[in-house]
Amino acid sequence: MTESAYLYMANPRITVLGVQPGSPPFRIVEIDGEVVGKAKTVTDVLDAAVMAGITVHDLDDPDSVRWVGGDKFTWQLGQGADRP
Repeated sequence: MTESAYLYMANPRITVLGVQPGSPPFRIVEIDGEVVGKAKTVTDVLDAAVMAGITVHDLDDPDSVRWVGGDKFTWQLGQGADRP
């Protein structure tokens, strides 16, 4: 048997929630379960991480960042995880 006997659940310190309506639209950023601000771009997510003393090497690593309601390219309403 080559598969693990248990399901691994990542528990990243950074969570980026889904796109919220606004001008421009934004995403809420949580670090360690606390809301730390809103991000309008992926750079804002990285800035929040730096302010919390977290180094992010790979935004696609589920151990580093959890993206809810879309990935790092989702910054407009109507976009989502199922985008082409």
